[in-house]
Amino acid sequence: MATGTVSAATVVQREHRFFFISACVMAFVLVAGFSTNILLQRSSFAAPILYHVHAVTFFGWVLLHLLQTGLVATGSTRLHKQVGWLALAWVPVMVILGMAITISVIRAYGGPFFFARDEFLIGNPVGILTFAAIVLWAIRMRRRTDWHSRLMLCAMASITGPGFGRLLPLPLLMPMAWVISAVVFPALFILAGMWRDKRRAGLIHPAYIWSLALIFGTQIIAEVIAFSPVGRAIGDAVTAGTPGAARPLYADWPRHP
Repeated sequence: MATGTVSAATVVQREHRFFFISACVMAFVLVAGFSTNILLQRSSFAAPILYHVHAVTFFGWVLLHLLQTGLVATGSTRLHKQVGWLALAWVPVMVILGMAITISVIRAYGGPFFFARDEFLIGNPVGILTFAAIVLWAIRMRRRTDWHSRLMLCAMASITGPGFGRLLPLPLLMPMAWVISAVVFPALFILAGMWRDKRRAGLIHPAYIWSLALIFGTQIIAEVIAFSPVGRAIGDAVTAGTPGAARPLYADWPRHP
């Protein structure tokens, strides 16, 4: 009996360690991506205040996720539960800022040239809303730790796209740059969790399956809308009278006179 108890505790401890290591790797991707952007002078601290508020808020979430997985991995579950309620206030702010920064970028220059204009305009908000939905689902399932921990991993994975987008040679990946950076590479973290479950338990936890289906499904819908007359109308309305209206609708190399 004692041996069985120790073995069960060891399995749980290793699982918590996996989630913490995953959180560290995802944080590294984001930090490396944005640091590369600064080092290559593709962005600077002279950006408008909205960009800084957005960056601080989203990196704050990364730190919160690291803290939470670290607390569980070290057995501080009581503090983990208390700190976890911050998410209820944090996530809505992230959604608002995600929407605001998308509109700001689209109006300023039409979005990154390696994404289609409306693909970025529609896909970005859909992505952040999907993230919020998974986080809220995870909070609701907080008493089911197997669900909660996996859903939080999936939510965090879903917002690693901006990190991958700054590390990958996206201009060379047109016209699939958005799908590759925002969906395919972030999904690798979820697939790693699925592989681990399959290897250790012989089956894949449904939290991974549902989250992956939600992330891919919502982005497929976003793609359909973006390249439809409805998406075109939304893009035209948002960029009307701004510099963003001048850029091509589809991903293409910038053309200089």
